[in-house]
Amino acid sequence: MSTTGNLLKMHTSLAVPVEYQLPVGDTLLPLNDLIGNKLTLEYTGEINCIHCGRKSNKSFSQGYCFPCFKSLAQCDMCIVKPETCHFHAGTCREPDWAQDHCMQPHFVYLANSSGIKVGITRGSQIPTRWIDQGASSAMPIFKAKDRLTSGKLEMALKQHVADKTDWRKMLKGEPDSMDLAARRDEIVNATTKELKQLEKELGCDAFEFLPAERQQAIVYPVQHYPLKVTAHNLDKTPKVSGVLQGIKGQYLIFDNGVMNIRKYGGYKVKVTV
Repeated sequence: MSTTGNLLKMHTSLAVPVEYQLPVGDTLLPLNDLIGNKLTLEYTGEINCIHCGRKSNKSFSQGYCFPCFKSLAQCDMCIVKPETCHFHAGTCREPDWAQDHCMQPHFVYLANSSGIKVGITRGSQIPTRWIDQGASSAMPIFKAKDRLTSGKLEMALKQHVADKTDWRKMLKGEPDSMDLAARRDEIVNATTKELKQLEKELGCDAFEFLPAERQQAIVYPVQHYPLKVTAHNLDKTPKVSGVLQGIKGQYLIFDNGVMNIRKYGGYKVKVTV
């Protein structure tokens, strides 16, 4: 069986284990049942922007052509660094898009992927964001009125906890179990001064603490984790083929390496099972 089309990030559904589907053009390829089978992805040499569809010689920001990369709000630096949001200054690239995506309630969370980390996401992206990061457990700890506020909260908290995932460590196995509620209380207590300052700066209704939230466990469909993590690169080796041994985050785990599907958004490939 084979199908050809442009890749997009994998679709996920929270189940035990997480259910994955790979978009290849108009086809959604169910992946869980393919674990244990040989899977081949062959890059045709064509890239199409995941926003406008135009052909591109290079992918920017995980799937965009250069004009879209330079013009879309979703490609601005403030998406990576939410504390630099400049909507209030009237300089947002797409104010309407920002109203729907940035000027909405966001959650600050703790997740355990390669170890504990802090992150932010819109409410509609829970638990998708956690799954995409390969978190084995996660829990919201603050609700913020908008993206800027959540970014400032994250900045305060990350003085005491990491804000990045070590993807190689994440793909080597499950992290040590952790009581996120206990770690939440430790981190919040350590940032009392900073949180009070933010409340004074932004207003008492800008964010709220969520002490009643429970830890969400996430199980991934993995038969075998790699002892050594080696990443496949379609730009250097257009044909990737191996036995699919698992899926975690946005990574396919083969018996001969791993592949970050999100990195190749817009790449036209032939997928053969």
